[in-house]
Amino acid sequence: MNMIYNSPSYCVVEFRDAGGELGGYEILDKLGRREIYLGGDMAEHFRDGVQQLIESEPSIEEVDAFLSGFEGLMQTPVVLH
Repeated sequence: MNMIYNSPSYCVVEFRDAGGELGGYEILDKLGRREIYLGGDMAEHFRDGVQQLIESEPSIEEVDAFLSGFEGLMQTPVVLH
């Protein structure tokens, strides 16, 4: 598990298996208090989009705007204990 992004609005964690292969990504919408786990083809698609975004040296606002594109998929509420 490796936190790859953290802003006031979003947090993104990358998961890898024991062999170091990509397992997936968890995207947490802090303000909406919901999250999603992306695995398989969705994780690959997300990684490709992030790599393209990074090449443009984005601002925090641009990264957050990219992540907001996944809000429609976020159905799991974040519950604190």
